[in-house]
Amino acid sequence: MSKFSKIKQITKRISLSSLLKTAAVLFILALVWVLGISTEIPLFILCGAAFVLIVGSVSLIGFLTLGHGPHGADSQILSPVLGNIMVDTVMKQPSPVFICDEAEERIIWYNHAFAAATEEKIQLYGHSAGEYLSRSVADMLSENAADGAYVALKEHSCRARIQTIRAKDKGFSVVTLTDVTEMERLYSQLAQSEAVVAYILMDNLDELLQYEHEKFRTVAVEIETVLREWANEAEGILKEYERDRYLFVFEARHLDDFIVRKFDILDKIRDIRIGDAKLPVTVSVGVANVRGAFTEKERAAAAALDMALQRGGDQVVVKNEAGIEFYGGRTKTVQKRTKIRARVIANELILHLSRASNVLIMGHKYADFDAFGAAVGVARVAMFCGNQVNIVTDLRDPNLTGCRRMLENEPDYKDVLVDATEALDLVSAHTLLIVVDVNNPEKYESPELFQNVDNVVIIDHHRKTAEFEKTPLISYIEPSASATCELVSEMLEQVLPENLLRPAEANLMMAGILLDTKQFTKNTGTRTFSAALYLRERGAVPQESQNLFKTDLDDFIREAKFRSNVVVYRGVTAIALGEGEGEAGDRIAAAKAADKLLSVEGVQASFALIRIGDVVHISARSGDAINVQLILEKLKGGGHFDMAAAQVTATLHDALVQLKAAIDAYLDGTDKPVKK
Repeated sequence: MSKFSKIKQITKRISLSSLLKTAAVLFILALVWVLGISTEIPLFILCGAAFVLIVGSVSLIGFLTLGHGPHGADSQILSPVLGNIMVDTVMKQPSPVFICDEAEERIIWYNHAFAAATEEKIQLYGHSAGEYLSRSVADMLSENAADGAYVALKEHSCRARIQTIRAKDKGFSVVTLTDVTEMERLYSQLAQSEAVVAYILMDNLDELLQYEHEKFRTVAVEIETVLREWANEAEGILKEYERDRYLFVFEARHLDDFIVRKFDILDKIRDIRIGDAKLPVTVSVGVANVRGAFTEKERAAAAALDMALQRGGDQVVVKNEAGIEFYGGRTKTVQKRTKIRARVIANELILHLSRASNVLIMGHKYADFDAFGAAVGVARVAMFCGNQVNIVTDLRDPNLTGCRRMLENEPDYKDVLVDATEALDLVSAHTLLIVVDVNNPEKYESPELFQNVDNVVIIDHHRKTAEFEKTPLISYIEPSASATCELVSEMLEQVLPENLLRPAEANLMMAGILLDTKQFTKNTGTRTFSAALYLRERGAVPQESQNLFKTDLDDFIREAKFRSNVVVYRGVTAIALGEGEGEAGDRIAAAKAADKLLSVEGVQASFALIRIGDVVHISARSGDAINVQLILEKLKGGGHFDMAAAQVTATLHDALVQLKAAIDAYLDGTDKPVKK
């Protein structure tokens, strides 16, 4: 039976029921009237009896004519009739609504509001919903978002939030659209007027003026003038809250312009020179473009400034809801540490060592002399504090054979060296993990160990590449240092009793400094020579440290392979390629090849690529003109201004293409900010 026939049948039955009920009521009233005249029955009794009879007869007639009550089979026949009320309501509501089939998303019903929104003058039945929406209904259903999915109505300027209801066992979907154009406009207006907090710090003014102190105020005023012009341009507030430190507050709508111009305020400050000094004046800026109270913005700005300083300064770090972006950082870091800072960090480290049940120390994968030497120096501090200590390293790494041999005759180092698997078994609730010569968790000797230890200390001289997943107890990151061994030597000098550092330990730490300074020819300063002097006084013999750098015949042959496959790219960079045999020596050979390429006339930066298995290892070196760290950050690498590395899972050709693209972006000044 069709729905139309069912509706016709139920209509007849409703009419019959109404006639019977009317007749029954009239009959009962007539009977009561006759009884009242012909008998002496009291009126109130007759009225009560009449009421009972009327209710009973009406219910009985309804039950007999319409079936078995509201839960009977006929209630399913009544529902389409009652649904007409809802259909009429939906048809007249202001929000666009339509129904489409599941297979082809063809419109089978729509209300007046949807027709008006599409601005169509024709019937929409049979048309695809995709003709009017920027996304398919199937995509919106798959998201299953609580507040709907965002789409745009074609031929209409509004954006709409979609609410989808999929009827069970039915091949259609009901879609309701709510216009949020005005709401989004207000949200955008509010976001553009949101306050952005920034901290500004003059990086190296004290260092540049240490010999011309009388010029300090003149230069400081010149820098402040440039900063105030920048603040006035953004209609912001600039206040000096401490010497060489400024607080800058402005509206978020100006931030996009700063980003488009790549924060050219850095270049304007860099143009300020002091006398005949070759190094420019630089500033570091931490910007917080986050939602929340001013206290949250201030903390975010302070964290961003700290990140800028730990990356070497002369840059802007913008912290927003999506992550962190870096701008600038094209000048070499100036050494500006003091022994006061080293003493504070050393005392803080001893405090945490006193609370630890045991200490684990690790460096980066494929550890070098700097990582191993720094680990040995920190281990000596832990032993001084009475801790059980272990150094996590690759016991099969042939490049550390000489280092391990130096410690064989030291009784304090019996069973101290362990691999990553053994280290995981030593973890307890109060274990202290000290990470040296690396701050990127992906490069740790054992990332799993880092994840399983709550108490972490980081000591490194490489530029910080991203925020830490967990907040370390101590984060001692100084890009101005030549080596991590230099930082650790300064700490040992402050807290370790005289003659407690063994000559073998001093030799290993001296080797770390020799490695990262290229025999004191690069990236050295007064602090570097001061650390070397301390190690020499504690028994380090430069010749013994130098013996660790000797190359065997196989390594010499590996290095020679790079010299036959070198190209000069963009006139200032040299790139050497090599096919490795899966040995660690190939990677070391690549690093040495990159060093030697810098001796070529006109080469300002060198890159050596070696494929080991499925991974291409890239070693980069530079002089004072090109920041190779910024270049290799594009390939998810990192390091120092003049020394960096990266690992790319690709073919040698593809890795070379990616490297050339990163070099082009840097040299052309079109490189996009690094996002973390």
